[in-house]
Amino acid sequence: MSSFNGVPVPRDGAQIDFVNDKFVVPDNPIIPYIEGDGTGRDIWKASRCVFDAAVEKAFGGKRRVVWYEVFAGEKAFKQFGEWLPQGTLDAIKEFRIAIKGPLTTPVGGGIRSLNVALRQLLNLYACWRPVKYIPGVPSPVRHPERMKIVIFRENTEDVYAGIEWREGSEQAKRVIEFVNTLLREDGVKKQIRLDSGVGIKPISITGTKRLVRRGLRYALDHGLKTVTLVHKGNIMKFTEGSFRDWGYELAKQEFRQHIVTERERWALDGKDKNPQASVEALAALVEPGLEMATESFKQQIGKEVKDCLDSIYSTHGKGQWKNKVLVNDRIADSMLQQILTRADEYQMLCTPNLNGDYLSDACAAQVGGLGLAPGANIGDGFGVFEATHGTAPKYADKNVINPGAVIRSGALMFEFIGWPEVGKSIEDALAATIAQHRVTYDLERLMDMDGITGVQRLSTSAFAGAIIENVQRF
Repeated sequence: MSSFNGVPVPRDGAQIDFVNDKFVVPDNPIIPYIEGDGTGRDIWKASRCVFDAAVEKAFGGKRRVVWYEVFAGEKAFKQFGEWLPQGTLDAIKEFRIAIKGPLTTPVGGGIRSLNVALRQLLNLYACWRPVKYIPGVPSPVRHPERMKIVIFRENTEDVYAGIEWREGSEQAKRVIEFVNTLLREDGVKKQIRLDSGVGIKPISITGTKRLVRRGLRYALDHGLKTVTLVHKGNIMKFTEGSFRDWGYELAKQEFRQHIVTERERWALDGKDKNPQASVEALAALVEPGLEMATESFKQQIGKEVKDCLDSIYSTHGKGQWKNKVLVNDRIADSMLQQILTRADEYQMLCTPNLNGDYLSDACAAQVGGLGLAPGANIGDGFGVFEATHGTAPKYADKNVINPGAVIRSGALMFEFIGWPEVGKSIEDALAATIAQHRVTYDLERLMDMDGITGVQRLSTSAFAGAIIENVQRF
């Protein structure tokens, strides 16, 4: 198409293609951007300057990004009477990669989240949230340098699917009566209160396996040694419990030669240390307290151990398991504790939607907060990169907000399309600027609280300028 939302497509750019699961990127790719609401106007302008400088530095003018504005949020509503015009979705589908500032989502009614809508309509099923410490950033924890975790959060299902009905609505009454009837038929005494709002929490085999598949591929491509499935399956057995089970199933089916599960590791290690150990003895290592279990459960664990040794001891035993990616799982509430106390034991987290939302923000709080937290929503051949924070309308057009989240999201974008030297340049320059104590007000405040002296408080645009200075130095 020659235009979207009535805006002509730039003639000096070319489309990114996707062939055989790989991006084919021209030297002048057209990349749509959504400026964003509130502070988005300030942080986008600053971020774009950083991106252009980093591309110029990396390629010496041989490559450049051709930016193309598309619309969502308040700006779209004012121009087109729609919060998310079809032309915007069509443009992102056409050009495959986009980047955006924060968008408005009113609380308690009105429009649903535009961010969620983009993810679902474009099937951007994985939310990619790397969290790592930048030296010099004040932190509420003693050892923030231990935090270096990549979170892959399922992006289209769970309670974020938006399948819910308001209390008192005819639809809510019908759903409640239907479920209460099923409960009575099953002989369950509990009933949903009639004055409840209700929502549906779908978690599917399809959604789970494609997320975990992407997480495992990322771990193998980047030399990570652990992948942890985070769930609340002890309570929600057929949704989050199934997420865990399907995740393990996918790992074994498609990545068998590359992975070992935690329970398999215990059995293999026991066999390595004592080659004559019986299956019963090894089962006791895998399941502590097994001696008090029922006979049927003992047999179940014994079969699990025997099947493990029969199927993979030749390829994973005698210490070979130490060179495999460890796939384990953790309960979500325990994981929230462990990212504070033992963050360095984890490298990749694969999570359902809601757990990933909690965990990514909790991790970000340890390393500078959402002002520095990058994010990406990716699917097969598509990606939308975004600031993870809100619009902060009271600071709009004041040129004070930290643009770091959008800047670092851009670094992810360049890595994703195969221009990693640009992403590295951006990250290195941002870290150098912070180390020089040249920061926006949010980081200045944290540094003052830590007793750091000589901090230079910069505006949004001046902070971007300082980063560009460092881009040009390296």
